[in-house]
Amino acid sequence: MDINQIEAELQNPNSQHRLLAIVALKDHPADVTVPILIKHLQDPEILVRTFVARELGRHRISESFAALMQMIKFDNIPNVRAEAANSLSFFGKISVSNLVQTFESDDDWLVRYSILAALMEMESPEELLQVCALGLEGEDVVVQETSIEALGLLASSQRSGAALSKLLPLKDSEADNIRIRVAHALKYFDQPEAKSALAQLRQDPDHRVVGAAMEDLIP
Repeated sequence: MDINQIEAELQNPNSQHRLLAIVALKDHPADVTVPILIKHLQDPEILVRTFVARELGRHRISESFAALMQMIKFDNIPNVRAEAANSLSFFGKISVSNLVQTFESDDDWLVRYSILAALMEMESPEELLQVCALGLEGEDVVVQETSIEALGLLASSQRSGAALSKLLPLKDSEADNIRIRVAHALKYFDQPEAKSALAQLRQDPDHRVVGAAMEDLIP
């Protein structure tokens, strides 16, 4: 689809036509694509805005970065903000502080989950530890569980001790699902405290927790 066709389709009242036009932009360079995408940051259709955010992540230029930040801050739909956060992470290190700030200010579980997942793929242990601490303080179970998983990834980083200190109190959580996650995460740590905590979890009344805690013993 050429640019003239794309721009024409983007004016179509049928959102499916606009969606296909956004997808077709992937075959065009950033200097052509990004200005068009920016015009549709406020498309009335949620899925179209989600695809706009996704396509902006393909083009790592300052205009895309600014547009994604606008979507993260002002879009009223969590799915769109989550997609924009994920696309922002493609910019690498320069996006990390913005992702942390978004995690702090946006308490929607999907946005927070997307940011956690992105930071888990990046070499930013300090910032990952920071958002994990915030995630554990929140009330969403998915974010709590993902934060525990992420703390396990910090076992081989310079923030290993701090990550372990966040995990250890959770071995006594009343929630079985949390203790299961903790058991999985602790196996990555070599510290005596981690081994002691795993030994405790192997005596847990919930067999699923016991199974998770014993995984490192199975050849």
